[in-house]
Amino acid sequence: MYNKRTLPSGLTVLTAPLRETQTVTVLLLVKVGSRYEEKTSNGYSHFLEHLMFKGTTKRPSTLVLSRELDAVGADYNAFTGKDHTGYYIKVNAAKLELALDLLADMIFNSLYDGAEIEREKGVIGEEINMYQDNPLMFVEDMAEEMIFSGNHLGWLISGSKQTVQAASRQKLLAYRSQFYQPANMVLTLAGKVNPGANKLINKYFGGETEKHQPKKFEAFKTKQTAPRIKNLNKKTDQVQAVIGWPGIGYDHPDVYAAYLLAIILGGNMSSRLFIEVRERRGLCYYIRAMNNVYQDTGCFLIQAGLDKKRVPEAVKVILGEVEKLKNQAVKPDELKRAQEFLRGKLAIELEDSEKLADWYGKQELLSGEALAPEEKIKKILAVKPGDISRLAKKLLVKSRLNIATIGGPQRLRLS
Repeated sequence: MYNKRTLPSGLTVLTAPLRETQTVTVLLLVKVGSRYEEKTSNGYSHFLEHLMFKGTTKRPSTLVLSRELDAVGADYNAFTGKDHTGYYIKVNAAKLELALDLLADMIFNSLYDGAEIEREKGVIGEEINMYQDNPLMFVEDMAEEMIFSGNHLGWLISGSKQTVQAASRQKLLAYRSQFYQPANMVLTLAGKVNPGANKLINKYFGGETEKHQPKKFEAFKTKQTAPRIKNLNKKTDQVQAVIGWPGIGYDHPDVYAAYLLAIILGGNMSSRLFIEVRERRGLCYYIRAMNNVYQDTGCFLIQAGLDKKRVPEAVKVILGEVEKLKNQAVKPDELKRAQEFLRGKLAIELEDSEKLADWYGKQELLSGEALAPEEKIKKILAVKPGDISRLAKKLLVKSRLNIATIGGPQRLRLS
């Protein structure tokens, strides 16, 4: 279980003890990401994440910051999503104070030096190039751009080179002030949490009281009424493809059925798509199904790397398996295997303090309530075979189908 409290500043603090570990992970999540941005500020959430590692008033450079953490063998990084940004430090539990001190220093006292901002524009530009030159990674962005067309969720987390280049220190700090305040954050400690942790949290995170009303995101509601296909013509030896539909959000009552639907369809090496598309027909090397969730909505995706000469055949087979799942009841034993697969994966992941911190912190940030693993497992095991078929019929409809491909010219037809 975990403990929850709220500091006078408005910061929510969770502590989740984990037995049989010598590490502790300190994770700070901020409710901000690309869906909170405007066209002119697209990429600012990601840009700010980069700048947090460029020096503080106490630690004036990247080198000073990294040396302190490297000296104790810490694992540390940050990430930006569409609806949240995170910063974490994982250390030997005896070094908890260093982790809290350094993380608070980065979040509240970063310098945002003008020269560093200009230099980082080049770094982010190369990061954008890296993603766009990697079809395996970029095709998912293409699919979500189609699925969430007309909404900020369809925008790239990185922003464009143009918006990044146009960013100034003044603009970035103005954007930061809207979101980087304690009441818009969740701090989670997971692992070997020392008895004096609360005192240290108060020391390093208890003093910030700045409060503004953060901007809210634009809710998404699909207007799609016909299938869409988009191809990026690029010289590759393999076609990367994503077939996707608008999905459901983080707190939707069918979210557990959606995760199980993804497992049954393409979540492991015994899934329907893996067996039919790869093992029986040799149409791909990898194939997977994913249920991506955001606060109010989501998307259901099937991704595969396909033989360039057999793309139409592969898409036809994949969609055929989707139709089978919609029209034929899932057998109880198949559902049971998917449930036990998900339960086993959760057990393995949550042995890691970093994963445990993310588990509790993300739930609290996005829904205001964090369920223990046992509580979620009960909800997973409560899903019935009929729930899978009902959800598949509801979500995986032809009128909301989107297909994104990267490779040579494609001649796909949806008859």
